[in-house]
Amino acid sequence: MRAVSLEGRGNLGEWRDAARALLAAHTHPDDVRWTQSDGAADLFGIDQVPVAQASADSMTAAFSVPKAFVQAAEAALCHSEPDRFSLLYRILWRLQRDRSLLGDAADPDIIQLKALIKNVRRDAHKMTAFVRFREGPPGQAGGRRAFVAWFEPEHFIVARTAPFFQRRFTDMDWLIATPKGSAMWNGRSLETSTVPAERPQAEDATDELWRTYFANIFNPARLKIKAMQAEMPKKYWKNMPEADLIPGLIAGAEQRVAEMAARQASQPPAFHERLQAAWQERADDEEGALSRAPRDALALLKREAETCERCALHCHATRTVFGEGPIDAALMFVGEQPGDQEDLAGRAFVGPAGTVFDHALSSAGIERERSYVTNAVKHFKYEMRGKRRIHQRPNVGEIEHCRWWLARELEIVKPKIVVAMGGSAYFSLTGERKPLEDVRGHPVALAKGQILFVTVHPSYLLRIPDEVMRQREVARFQSDMQAVQTLLRLV
Repeated sequence: MRAVSLEGRGNLGEWRDAARALLAAHTHPDDVRWTQSDGAADLFGIDQVPVAQASADSMTAAFSVPKAFVQAAEAALCHSEPDRFSLLYRILWRLQRDRSLLGDAADPDIIQLKALIKNVRRDAHKMTAFVRFREGPPGQAGGRRAFVAWFEPEHFIVARTAPFFQRRFTDMDWLIATPKGSAMWNGRSLETSTVPAERPQAEDATDELWRTYFANIFNPARLKIKAMQAEMPKKYWKNMPEADLIPGLIAGAEQRVAEMAARQASQPPAFHERLQAAWQERADDEEGALSRAPRDALALLKREAETCERCALHCHATRTVFGEGPIDAALMFVGEQPGDQEDLAGRAFVGPAGTVFDHALSSAGIERERSYVTNAVKHFKYEMRGKRRIHQRPNVGEIEHCRWWLARELEIVKPKIVVAMGGSAYFSLTGERKPLEDVRGHPVALAKGQILFVTVHPSYLLRIPDEVMRQREVARFQSDMQAVQTLLRLV
């Protein structure tokens, strides 16, 4: 009996060297005992096979294996199953006699190998989905933002998964610490370690943003608890800031579904009745309105917009959703168009996107009450799907028709900074159609000394399906709001 002791933390090289030496010595799999090293002497007095000597011995012998086996072994060795070393050596031994072994789906060893690989890949997927970064002190490289995260994987997947985070978050310094090792990116090199790490202590404002986001996307009508726990196992909840909301959301799901059913469809009443009433009210008050002081110009403009028929959108919308805010606001936010809830409430940014918008403003220290908030298009454009009104993007003609209203708002409010949220808002303000990433975050001079700042629309953050990408974009949007606040202090 020969014994091989390995560190066993997902390193293909150490197992490969030992396996080559054993194969060169024609050592049968039943004559090898594989162990993970812990610094203790072998209690059974079995001869150890030094890995360094194993590599040298194997140089005299030539072996070949299918490329698929090397890839499979690399993944399976990341598993925490103690028998993985002996399983792989047994398959390697058999491959020397049966080159088609890997294709035998009914073979017990192949079944076990595939199960190990599947578990490792699932664990790696969960890591990419459930790692939550928290901001720490700036990094060393030119003051780059630095983040830390804590994750508890089942297997030794840190080194295997770290390149994913390098590609996704290459513009910031970060450290991912786990009980099975750590990974660090400093903008130049990716470093991994197999040494168990201690949990870092870090919290930031985005924890509350995550809770707000999760509460708004939670759909009680589609709740399937077993499916949710299969995709988001409870063992990950303690490291996710939004997870503490889950028990309450589940408990209140039935009541929320009942409330949704009671509200039924959000279809507006016939528009022409309100249109006629608005015209009559305008005729009765026309003389008094014209004699008001200049500071009431915004109120007059809003009254005029309530009967706007410049495009066909007024035919189906509940009402005109005009901008709101102080007439002397230094900061103006321009979105695309009102949504379903805004159309019913008659106010801009009061739906799910408005909640994300409000929390981003709050985290950046911007007071919404001191800002003017409006949209490029003043009526809700939608299509019916069953009983639901589904948002549709306004076309160029509809945006052009509404540019007159936005121009008047700019003339009256005279903001120092105008924030365009989304491509429709940017087009309405500039008449240009460019990829949003080409102009995002770069202050642009407008007429009359005003400054334009471009970012994404908050509703974009609610539509991103990939959890990791969504986390990154939420952080970017919050960073844009902080840049706006900084810019506001400078002008």
